[in-house]
Amino acid sequence: MEAPAERSTIPRLALVGVFGGLFCGYLGLTAVIPVLPGFVRESFGAGDLAVGLVVMATALTALLVRPVSGHLADRYGHRLVMLAGALVIAVGGLLYFLPFGLNGLVAVRLLLGVGEASLFTAGAVWVVSLAPHHRRGQLIGLYGISMWGGISAGTFLGAALLNFGYGAVWGFSAAAALVGLLLIASVPAPSGAGSPGAGRDGAGRNRGSTLLPRPVLLPGLALALASAGYAGIAAFVVLHLQARGVSSGVVVLSVFSAVYAGTRLFIGHLPDQLGPRKVATWSGGGEAVGLLIIALAPNLPVAVLGSVIMGVGFSLLHPSLALMVMNRTDPSRQGAAIGAYTSFWDLGLAVWGPLAGAVAAGFGYPAVFVVGAACAATAVAVSLCVRRPDARPAAVS
Repeated sequence: MEAPAERSTIPRLALVGVFGGLFCGYLGLTAVIPVLPGFVRESFGAGDLAVGLVVMATALTALLVRPVSGHLADRYGHRLVMLAGALVIAVGGLLYFLPFGLNGLVAVRLLLGVGEASLFTAGAVWVVSLAPHHRRGQLIGLYGISMWGGISAGTFLGAALLNFGYGAVWGFSAAAALVGLLLIASVPAPSGAGSPGAGRDGAGRNRGSTLLPRPVLLPGLALALASAGYAGIAAFVVLHLQARGVSSGVVVLSVFSAVYAGTRLFIGHLPDQLGPRKVATWSGGGEAVGLLIIALAPNLPVAVLGSVIMGVGFSLLHPSLALMVMNRTDPSRQGAAIGAYTSFWDLGLAVWGPLAGAVAAGFGYPAVFVVGAACAATAVAVSLCVRRPDARPAAVS
């Protein structure tokens, strides 16, 4: 059978199943986010600390489990692990109905982190295995759009369904993930890379046992650094503009989100065409320039301009760095590699969220965006240190 790197066409029905499964999985996963704070307070009389723990518990297990999920996908097949992830999310939606108490609710959220990590990581490498070599970066970007689309729609629908009670939200969460499960199951199991045992040599030994492959380290560090800018704009751009007498700061976030998605849709092929190193350099520079404009913005139009520049740059940075990882990783270890790489994003947000708050408290809101710009520039420097992949013949199954 033809190796993934030698494909000339994209199996569109397969991508519909994988992209749709990811979208529906995140639809179910995030529908509960806008209602959990009220549920925790009303049901358990808990305070802000408990609310934060319940909401963030999923991110904690996702951070830890992503490399493991990728390793399992390499060994047992990306389809199987992605199906397991969707199933865990569906079961988690049903578990919300049970009277477990606050500790039980935290346990459910931890379980859902396992489902999220498995769903996203296995699907990401599966998509790459389905794509022609010259379109892998574009497909990685579009895969991210499917995730963000599910997040956006899920939070909106969850808030709307709250009018019918918490049970409606829990039921929708489970049903959406089940639809995702069916979409994933409609895709035939891949052969070659991504099939069970593909990560083993002829003697049956697993070639991809390392949970943190070396090709991940520098691109992952660059991604973690670049996440500082996103953490800053998400948490403080509204407060930053309010301090300058601008009451419509949420427009900046909306424009950033729209530009982020539009960039991947219309020019997401650039990492493939121009090379990931070059695009990562431009993208990190764009993020830094956009953040500096926001830091200095005296009014809303200037801040919106900064969000446009940052959105274009930040949108292509992740797929460019991911493509660097994939180009330097043996096909038998790409699941573990993309799982470990994505964990750097989770780690970056976990670190930069609190640090951005400390910077804002100590130096003011503009300093948050200046620090983010410095981190983006450092991410460019780190990405330029990534060694170019050695030329090697395409693998065949």
